[in-house]
Amino acid sequence: MTPVRTLLLWCPDWPVVAAEIVDGIPATGPVAVLRANRVVACSERARAEGVRRGLRKREAQGRCPQVTVVEYDPDRDARAFEPVVAAVEEVVAGVEVLRPGACAVAVRGPARYLGGEEAAAERLVEHVAQSCVVESQVGIADGVFAAGLAARTGRIVPPGATPEFLAGLPVAALGRPALVDLLRRLGIRTLGEFAALPAGDVLARFGFDGALAHRLAAGRDHRPPAPRQPPADLTVTAGYDEPLDRVDAAAFAARALAEQFHDRLTAHGLACTRLGIEAVTAHGEELHRVWRHDGLLTAGAVADRVRWQLDGWLSGGHHRRGARPPRPSAGIVRLRLVPDGLLAQVGLQPGLWGESGAERERAHRALSRVQGILGPDAVVTAVLGGGRSPAEQVRLVPWGDERLPARSDVPPWPGRLPPPAPALVLPSPLAATVRDAAGQPVGVSARLQLTAAPADLTVGTAAPAEIVGWAGPWPVDERWWAPAEASRRARFQVCLADGTALLLAVAAGQWRVEAIYD
Repeated sequence: MTPVRTLLLWCPDWPVVAAEIVDGIPATGPVAVLRANRVVACSERARAEGVRRGLRKREAQGRCPQVTVVEYDPDRDARAFEPVVAAVEEVVAGVEVLRPGACAVAVRGPARYLGGEEAAAERLVEHVAQSCVVESQVGIADGVFAAGLAARTGRIVPPGATPEFLAGLPVAALGRPALVDLLRRLGIRTLGEFAALPAGDVLARFGFDGALAHRLAAGRDHRPPAPRQPPADLTVTAGYDEPLDRVDAAAFAARALAEQFHDRLTAHGLACTRLGIEAVTAHGEELHRVWRHDGLLTAGAVADRVRWQLDGWLSGGHHRRGARPPRPSAGIVRLRLVPDGLLAQVGLQPGLWGESGAERERAHRALSRVQGILGPDAVVTAVLGGGRSPAEQVRLVPWGDERLPARSDVPPWPGRLPPPAPALVLPSPLAATVRDAAGQPVGVSARLQLTAAPADLTVGTAAPAEIVGWAGPWPVDERWWAPAEASRRARFQVCLADGTALLLAVAAGQWRVEAIYD
C-alpha cells in the first residue's frame, strides 16, 4: 500500500512552551523539563548553555546554573495543546493528534483547497501563530513517520522521494533506544543501511517491533492518519413561552422532546445509558438530574423518565417520612436533555427473541419509578467482586448504576475461600464454641494448626451439635504492618450431623459463625 501524503505540524520544545502557557514560566529563559530526574525537553537558551536531553538534573544544573527546572506533566502538555488543535481544525478537517505538540492530517484535501502543499503549510503555521501565539513547523512527506522527521527542518519532501530523504538520517530517528543501540553495535548507522537489510532476516533477528521499524526506515509507513472527528452536538433543548407548572402539560411537552432526542441519537447510530435532564424556571432556577439505565433508552423510556422527573420537581415529590422537598417558585420555561454514557447501538445485547422483553422493561420502569419517589439509594442490587471473605465479595449498588466491582477478582485473592460461595452471609457473626471429643476447647496454633480435631459446635446458648466433617484452615493475615488495623484469623468449613454446613472463623481464640451454606 502506498503511504498517504501527510502534513505534520510540530511545535518545538512543547513541554517548555506548555509550562509557559499554564504556569507562566518564561520559555525565553533557560528551562529544563525533567522526568525521573532526567531532562526530557529544554528551551533554546538552555541548549545554548550545553543542556541536552537525557542529562541528569545535577549535570544540567552544572552546565547551566541559572536553569529553571520544571517537572514533566503530560496533563499540562495536553491541556495546553488543545487550543492549537482547535486552531488547526479551523483551517483543515480530519486532524489526528499524535502527542502533545504534534498533530497530522492528510494533505491532499488542504492542498487542493488552499492552492498547494506549500501554501497549506504556510497557512497553518501563520494561523497557529496568530490564534495561539505559538511557533510551529510543518513537514510534508509520504507517511506520518517521514512527515514528523521532515517537520524538524520544515521541509516538504517531494512525492515518491521519501525513501531517499530517510536514507541519510541516523538510526536514532527511529526513537527506539534498545534497537538503535543494537544496530550501532552491528555497524548500522543510517536508516538507509537498515532499510537495505532483507525483511525476513530483520523479522527473525529483531522481532515484530524491529520489522515495523524496518518498514518505517524504508519509507513504507502504510498507516494513514486517523482523523479526530469533532463530537456531534446530541443535546436537545426546547423553550416554552408559557411556563410549564402542571404535570400533565409538562408530560405532553416531554414526549415530543424525548422523541426528538431519540431520533438524533439514532441518526448517529448511538444509544445512551445515562440521561441528563436540565430545566430552567421563569425565575432563573436551574434544576438538574441524571438518570441511569441498564440497557437501551428507547423514546418511550426517555419520555417516562422526563415525565417522572418533572412530576417530582413540579409536585415537590415525596419523602419516606412524608415531607416534601420545596418545589420551584415558578414554572419551567426551558427543558434540555443531555446524553451520557454513549455507545454504539450494535454493542447493546438484545433479548433471546430479539427484544429485551415486556417483563424486563416493566421491571425497569417500576424500579426506576420507585427510585424517582424514594431516592436513588432506595433500590439496590448486589455486585460480586474481589475479596477474601464472603462479606467483602458482595457490594450493593443503586439500581441503574454501573455494576462494576469495587475490587478486581483477577488474579485470585490469596486466602480466599474456594467455591461454592455460602448462601447466607450473616450481617453480624454469631459467637460459637468448638470442642474436641474430650470436651476441651479447640484452638489454632501459631503455625495455623488445630490443637485437636473438632467434634462438636455450640452456637450461642443452643445445644451442642456434632461435627461430622470439616475443611481448612484458610488463614488471613491482613495489614500486619499497621498494628492498629491488623487482622489475623483463620476460616473453617464444618458440616454438622443434621446436614447444616457453616463457615467458621477463629481470631484471638474466639470462634464465630460467619455464613451458612445451602
